[in-house]
Amino acid sequence: MKNESLTIKSNGTHEIEIKKSRFLCNMARIDSEDQAKGIIEQVTKENPKANHNCYAYMLGDDDHIQRESDNGEPSGTAGVPILEVLKMNELHNVLAVVTRYFGGIKLGAGGLIRAYSNATSTTVDSLGIVKLVNKQKITLTIDYNQFDKLKYFLESQSIPIEETTYTAKIQVVIAVSDEDFDSLITQITNLLSDQFSYQKGGYQIFEVPYSREKRQNESGN
Repeated sequence: MKNESLTIKSNGTHEIEIKKSRFLCNMARIDSEDQAKGIIEQVTKENPKANHNCYAYMLGDDDHIQRESDNGEPSGTAGVPILEVLKMNELHNVLAVVTRYFGGIKLGAGGLIRAYSNATSTTVDSLGIVKLVNKQKITLTIDYNQFDKLKYFLESQSIPIEETTYTAKIQVVIAVSDEDFDSLITQITNLLSDQFSYQKGGYQIFEVPYSREKRQNESGN
């Protein structure tokens, strides 16, 4: 995966009603097209009386796999609006299936586009977004009298301590992205007057809370 990407916080379902039609959106993280197809099939089985089960998903680090289906709705009024919401929120490896129970009132092409878009976007808002960050674990070996100073510094930088081991010295495990590594080590070197050692470990995916407002601020919009 990329060093950083966005996805939904958790799988889930959200429902809206528009002019007596029910729009039920199931959203899930996916790793493959087979998994996506399996979820679409399951949602369809669970809603045998539904009029439509429209969907869209994006897969791959560069979103090179993009699929959408109107499932019987007028062309371009369901699958594409769902897909556009996923794109707008930059959600990677995510599937959205919007099930419609027709309420007897026709919405028209524009109304359908808005309905499927709203069903998807409100589900994203309901579930929340997280940033997946690929970080490398670093083991810092320090003296006991340095621990409080290091702990305070890490807290000030919002860097959680993943593990602490107490032996002849203290070993503190943290995780840091590649782009932040050099700067962090420099700061810790200055903080501890170069009286410590460190060892790089393996990489692990961490989930960090993320918001649309934060994304807008980062982009300058």
